[in-house]
Amino acid sequence: MLQLVLVAALSRAEPEGLVVCRRRGGPEYPQLAKDGDIILGGIFSFHSSWQNRELNYTQTSLNFRAFQYTQAMLFAIEEINNSTSLLPGVSLGYKIYDSCGSIARGVRVALALANGNQETTTEGSGCSRPAQVQAIIGEDTSSPSMATSTVLGPFRIPMISHFATCGCLSDKVKYPSFFRTIPSDHYQSRALAQLVKHFGWTWVGAIRTNDDYGNNGMATFIETAEQLGICLEYSVAFFRTDPEEKLHRVIENIKTSKSKVIVAFLSFVDLDLLVNQFARHNLTGYQWVGSEGWIIDSYIARVEAHHVLNGAIGLSIAKAHVTGLGEFILDVRPLNSAGIDSSMFTEFWEALFDCRFRQGERSESETGQSQRECTGRENLSGLQNVFTDLSLMAIFNNVYKGVLAVAHALHNVWGCGETCGNKSQHFCSNCNKSWILKHIKNVRFKTKEGEEVYFNENGDVTAKYDIINWQPKEDGSVEFVTVGLYDASLPADRQLTINNSSLVWTQNVPVSVCSESCPPGTRKAVQKGKPVCCYDCIQCAEGEISNNTDSVTCDQCHPEFWTNKKRDMCEKKEIEFLSYEEVMGVLLTAVSLLGTCMTSIVAFIFFRYKKTPIVRANNSELSFLLLFSLTLCFLCSLTFIGRPSEWSCMLRHTAFGITFVLCISCVLGKTVVVLMAFRATLPGSNVMKWFGPPQQRLTVVSFTFVQALICTLWLVLAPPFPIKNLTTYKEKIILECDVGSAIGFWAVLGYIGLLSLLCFVLAFLARKLPDNFNETKFITFSMLIFFWITFIPAYVSSPGKFTVVVEIFAILASSFGLLFCIFAPKCYIILMKPEKNTKKMMMGKIPSSSRSHTRAGFIAATPAAGAGGQGLYKG
Repeated sequence: MLQLVLVAALSRAEPEGLVVCRRRGGPEYPQLAKDGDIILGGIFSFHSSWQNRELNYTQTSLNFRAFQYTQAMLFAIEEINNSTSLLPGVSLGYKIYDSCGSIARGVRVALALANGNQETTTEGSGCSRPAQVQAIIGEDTSSPSMATSTVLGPFRIPMISHFATCGCLSDKVKYPSFFRTIPSDHYQSRALAQLVKHFGWTWVGAIRTNDDYGNNGMATFIETAEQLGICLEYSVAFFRTDPEEKLHRVIENIKTSKSKVIVAFLSFVDLDLLVNQFARHNLTGYQWVGSEGWIIDSYIARVEAHHVLNGAIGLSIAKAHVTGLGEFILDVRPLNSAGIDSSMFTEFWEALFDCRFRQGERSESETGQSQRECTGRENLSGLQNVFTDLSLMAIFNNVYKGVLAVAHALHNVWGCGETCGNKSQHFCSNCNKSWILKHIKNVRFKTKEGEEVYFNENGDVTAKYDIINWQPKEDGSVEFVTVGLYDASLPADRQLTINNSSLVWTQNVPVSVCSESCPPGTRKAVQKGKPVCCYDCIQCAEGEISNNTDSVTCDQCHPEFWTNKKRDMCEKKEIEFLSYEEVMGVLLTAVSLLGTCMTSIVAFIFFRYKKTPIVRANNSELSFLLLFSLTLCFLCSLTFIGRPSEWSCMLRHTAFGITFVLCISCVLGKTVVVLMAFRATLPGSNVMKWFGPPQQRLTVVSFTFVQALICTLWLVLAPPFPIKNLTTYKEKIILECDVGSAIGFWAVLGYIGLLSLLCFVLAFLARKLPDNFNETKFITFSMLIFFWITFIPAYVSSPGKFTVVVEIFAILASSFGLLFCIFAPKCYIILMKPEKNTKKMMMGKIPSSSRSHTRAGFIAATPAAGAGGQGLYKG
């Protein structure tokens, strides 16, 4: 469609099928030109602006950079023409145009390079004809390159730019013939975002040139910044031709902001305007992060307000060196320069040396001082200005590599051997417009400095950047110091390397955040209605930690760990169990052993005085069995102390259950015998024959066997086992025994309670018996029932190791209760009141009203109850 429009615009039909193609408007002539076998085109902005006054173009603002780029192109062409290995026998010529920094003019001169200025007369074949040039070097910036590449695309004329960095130009559908020797901003924008992230700046402002370079570059930066957790407080754009009011709005936007870091995706021309405004409003103390468009531009470093940018850091094209190029750039001569637009070169020379080529006249400069006359032999030595500054050698190298790429592609198309000269006419008359484009895509070579040059599928080169820091010197000038490197070809974690120790900041180390970093032990909570970089720091909840700065979430500790006070570390929980080392364990162990010793002493006393009336009258066999069971009760409490293990968990409850039932069975047997003995005193009663020693033993064994059977089933089906209790206390682990089967556990306790209840009932029935046989037993049974009634609620409600303490306390209290209530009065009589340990005293306190019946009862009961030498009383 574009070709049809161009044909319609550039041609008009003549009668009888004759077509004459004419250029609309005046002809365009190159500013620099030289004939050759093959012509290369060049488009550079020798002027930064132009005015169209009814097709009379007025050029302003001479751009010395474009002259440097041109010199780099001429240097490469001259080197190729003198080469015996690259295009031998073929001379390269050139046509170089001035686009004046204008998109419209750039398109116009591109068409001039494609079609020339001559009229073409054809018959029925349209206006199509071979291109005037084989490739074009240029343009300087992205927006003109986009427009020019769109026009040149249908003609398949390759265009290689040295300074157009917009990532959008990598689109081969829109720009099929565009190549560049400078990295795409796709990589630069991502590198800038990583650079900002490296220094911890999460709250920044952004300024961009309002063109394709700035808008596309900033869009990629913002996208990458969001992925890295960086927020933009503001993002503003302006262009050098905007009204001054718009620039003032940009300044006001920055003045009201809180961020101290400014990411500037600007061309050096736009930055010049901005820096002067900053100085005018006395805006200092900002940390600038710059793109390659200005970070090493010596012009910006020399402007009066350059101190605003002190400490700036940014990316520049990796440094390069081309032998002889610097000398060639500075070797300019106005005389005998064939093929040069004399008016443009005169303007350049006059601006360079501040003189005039006017014989006999002296003109006034802008400063009001008269200017000297130009001789054409002025010397550049000692002259310092933008043209003599070679700090942009990396960009000059890009121009140089672009020309070499075209030459290598032509060399490959031609199939050159020792010479190509005899093929020049054949090539130019039969060349296919797609050949050069195809071979440039596949070109791969090394420069004389050893740098490898090739293009990827998008027409881009590998992205490598130097990280530059603006460091002011004592004389007030600026030094561009390389402090790091960014290489996109490396893995992501090694692409950015910076030597922080060599950095110089605008003031102190800059800090630019919306909220201070959240220390370990806290997490970030985004403030409502604000960007993610604005947040509050909230302490982690109990059981959760964060051990990194600016954690988004808190991590849950393992159940066996708990947080420290700072909530930044999980510490192993304190393990708690009733041990032998702690005071409570020592006391309970001592009491248990004391009870064992006391029981043993009582047993010794009873054995020593076993033939005395008081021992014989209390059924000595059951008494010794009761003392044995009490000894086991005291000792089984020791199984509750110490670190729970499988065997101790199984032993503690079962041993306690069996020994306590044995103990209560003995007490129950003694109670029944006493009760039945007094019932047997009734005339005609023969009940004592059923409660003799064999029956007593069988009762004790039967009651104990039932408990043993319950414990056996418990251990077989679901035995107790050690567990770590993590729920009772959050900050500690309680080692305890799980009962395994709750039914088994409560069956053991229930059986003990049942026997205790039976003892209580029998004691209640014996409450009116003579004091000699009733008082001690009543107290014993009352205390026993009391302890077991209070044990269960205390056991259920006691936490942690105190559950074990309650169990031990209940066992010891019950055991001491039985020991003291049953045996203490008798031991007192045996040891302290031996005069009362007689048969007479044992029977002397019986009331007179019932004495005859009681005596008869004892006489009647003695044979049966005392069979085998045991009974209430014998002899």
